[in-house]
Amino acid sequence: MSQRSRRSSSAVTINEVAARAGVSAMTVSNVLLGRKKVLESTRDAVYQAVEELGYTPNAAARALASASQLRLGLIYRNPQSAFLSAVLVGALIASARLGAQLLIRSCDAENEEATAATLNGLVRSGANALLLPPPFCEIVDRSPELLAAGVPMMALSSGRELTHMPGVRVDDYEAARAMTLRLIALGHRRIALIEGPIQHYASATRLAGYRSALAASEIEEDESLIAKGDFTYDSGLVAAQRLLDLPQRPTAIFGFNDDIAAAVVSEAHRRGIVIPDELSVVGFDDTPIAVKIWPPLTTVRQPIVEISDLATQRLVEALRQPKEGGTTTTVHIPFSIIERESTGPVKP
Repeated sequence: MSQRSRRSSSAVTINEVAARAGVSAMTVSNVLLGRKKVLESTRDAVYQAVEELGYTPNAAARALASASQLRLGLIYRNPQSAFLSAVLVGALIASARLGAQLLIRSCDAENEEATAATLNGLVRSGANALLLPPPFCEIVDRSPELLAAGVPMMALSSGRELTHMPGVRVDDYEAARAMTLRLIALGHRRIALIEGPIQHYASATRLAGYRSALAASEIEEDESLIAKGDFTYDSGLVAAQRLLDLPQRPTAIFGFNDDIAAAVVSEAHRRGIVIPDELSVVGFDDTPIAVKIWPPLTTVRQPIVEISDLATQRLVEALRQPKEGGTTTTVHIPFSIIERESTGPVKP
């Protein structure tokens, strides 16, 4: 790599990109903004120069130059996630309503290097603001140098307050606490849970809410009732097998998302365990799978579509009316407990 290519993206100018690509600065601008049709070879040359030089367009300047050029970038990891589907619906609804384009890109891994590469790729492709679901919003918040992309960012469902980024979320702590207290009110004392991955703040926050509810009810915590998961159905199956193999099995299991809880229901059915007579099962999110299984899940309703819609709206507002120094304000959306047939009182 040349010395020039190793320079920081903030030091590279549009004129240098134009010189590398052999075109005018206006042509580079038109390619990056998608304003006019250009030859495919010209467009490829511009994108290659952008990549080689590490050029990051100035999003604020682009927004001022053309208020109609609103391109929001969204990154994701698991395309089969019901949570992601709801995020996409909310972002698409808001983008269409607000006249913005939505650019979507998959991230190879949930780590700092992959996140940085994906964020920079979106910005170089024309995104002038970024919508970050977990755990990417949390990865960026832990690594402030990733904020140097120079574009507004908005977190959604971050699991807890972030230091460097505004967002929209429910109170995961209070939601998990409320669900655990509801199970306790039904007479359950051996309440197991299946966590999400450690890099998701929501997992630790919900665990803290669960523990708070046990302590408030003077129930001694049993570490054997806490199982690891990664917010997938398959991880829920593995965890459910371990929990249901315990000599004294739990009377209730709290899955930290609906996919996990649905897997618990499936494993219970396989073993002939009757829900809710012999085992109560609850989830989190209220995604479509909650009402597609039998019995339908009692769950925490996290209005993901609404969260994504509002986060997208706030991001567009940050572009149209930029504030000096930005904002780190988090907006809280109310959660609710949706009771269905997967829960019941403990049988004597």
